[in-house]
Amino acid sequence: MSFSSEVKEELARHIGNARHCKIAELAAFICFCGKVVIDEENHYALYLHTENTVVAKKCFTLLKETFGIHPTLTIGKNVSLKKNRIYEIIIDNHTECVVILQAMKILDSFENLEENVNIVNHIILQNTCCKRAFIRGAFLSSGSISAPDKNYHFEVVCLEFEKAKQLMGILNSFDLDAKIVRRKKYYVVYIKEGAKIVDVLNIMEAHVSLMKLENVRILKDVRNRVNRQVNCEAANIQKTVSAAMRQIEDIQFLMDHKAFNDLPSNLQDIANLRLEYPEASLKKLGDMLNPPVGKSGVNHRLRKISNIAQDLRESM
Repeated sequence: MSFSSEVKEELARHIGNARHCKIAELAAFICFCGKVVIDEENHYALYLHTENTVVAKKCFTLLKETFGIHPTLTIGKNVSLKKNRIYEIIIDNHTECVVILQAMKILDSFENLEENVNIVNHIILQNTCCKRAFIRGAFLSSGSISAPDKNYHFEVVCLEFEKAKQLMGILNSFDLDAKIVRRKKYYVVYIKEGAKIVDVLNIMEAHVSLMKLENVRILKDVRNRVNRQVNCEAANIQKTVSAAMRQIEDIQFLMDHKAFNDLPSNLQDIANLRLEYPEASLKKLGDMLNPPVGKSGVNHRLRKISNIAQDLRESM
């Protein structure tokens, strides 16, 4: 099971106690995976569709608990994806449908459509708890989240820009830095930052998934820090080796051209140690001298040898 499916399964089990939160979550289902139909006799019907079994069960449960309605559930096949099933929840009883749509502020008291039914009425989303429920419903309807061991990406796909804009505004009321991108005919509301995705899981109350994501984030962070340290140490070792090889070449050059014995004794001492211990650090070389010399002193002497070798090369 994918991480996205695990999150949805956890959220599908979460049924809030407050009626207004259940209405807010149902409003998200209607907004993102629902359809209101009016026939020639001005009778209303409501259709909700999903490919996810647990989401279908949650829609069914919310309708039953909130309105005492037992909708019809049909199972079909996705034409474009033959292996996937489509679950359709149908409320075709006009009276029941009106009760639901009026609670969602889609219909007024005279059973007329309210203005701008493309987005959820702000009255439904006044409370912070209802905003949380709405985000949960939006994600269950048409959202996904990437596996945390790969990258960090949370998104909800919207058919219309108005819906995407409303969802982005609600997410950003929690300081989540959500953005919108156009993808073919869809508008995708997304969050990329790992810490913000942890926050959105907390907001939706997917606490088990949140802990799983946090554990992966911690492991990733530790691994990255170890890798950086190893890379840094490897670079330092390479730098030390390269410097030692240049120093040995300069010392050997002076020996080959009978100039080594002309060096002062302190330079000869450090040169002999460098030849004997090519892998040693400057500090270790300094500790082996009698009396010991600090790292900067060793570096100064070896630079002096290199300068003498360079002067000799240029004079030849």
